[in-house]
Amino acid sequence: MSGRRKESAVIISQEGIALDIYSMWIHTEKIAESAVPGQFISMYTKDGSKLLPRPISLCEIDRQKSGIRVVYRVTGTGTGTEQFAKLLSGDTIDILGPLGNGFPLDVTENTGKNTKDCRAMLIGGGIGVPPMLELAKQLNTEKIMVMGYRDQQFLRTEFQKQGSLYIATEDGSAGTKGNVMDAIEGNGLSADIIYACGPAPMLHAIKRYAEEKSIVCYISMEEKMACGIGTCLACVCQSKEIDGHSHVHNKRVCKDGPVFLSTEVEI
Repeated sequence: MSGRRKESAVIISQEGIALDIYSMWIHTEKIAESAVPGQFISMYTKDGSKLLPRPISLCEIDRQKSGIRVVYRVTGTGTGTEQFAKLLSGDTIDILGPLGNGFPLDVTENTGKNTKDCRAMLIGGGIGVPPMLELAKQLNTEKIMVMGYRDQQFLRTEFQKQGSLYIATEDGSAGTKGNVMDAIEGNGLSADIIYACGPAPMLHAIKRYAEEKSIVCYISMEEKMACGIGTCLACVCQSKEIDGHSHVHNKRVCKDGPVFLSTEVEI
């Protein structure tokens, strides 16, 4: 994206909100000004042995305060995310963004219905939950949100402020026991358009469900990335169309996505 920029940004605040789940607010005027729901940033560690940045989805965008929020999971000892978790308010962090293509917000263009009559279903799973929050805040239509967790329900309070929230947990500790599709079917939920982010098995099930119900569906794909700007081809996914860059049936998740119309890609 032409508007991306790398900068040394100041951390406004950071806190743990669940086991190994951290929330960080970062002050950045340019990224906060231009970012849209579904985009991500690349975050760099101060460890010279870790050359590649970590892609982290945007959870919230505060244009008035020039801030962005990322919610991420620490993935293990010695990882970049573990180093991020040690940062404090006032520390600096190098970031690049905003990156990728976000979710389309014009539901009328996608469904033919006006916003008053359109129902959007937002589905998140695991660490795919955070990017759905800013989307929920910016969508100007009726919203049904279905969030799937292993056990801990982070960001639950924030989602409850945006519309009807349904929870699925693998251990049955809250909401529907099972996955997001169990929650959708168990509660008889329906929608005119679907937005989803989460692991590949979840997106595969949602894609199939949307096709069976003839529902417009946008999915944000999770892939391991290297450059984050589309040059290295480390994060390709299979597509129905030939990509003009690689000249094969591939799409670059970081550059062409991470958000795709579900019918564009194979999962």
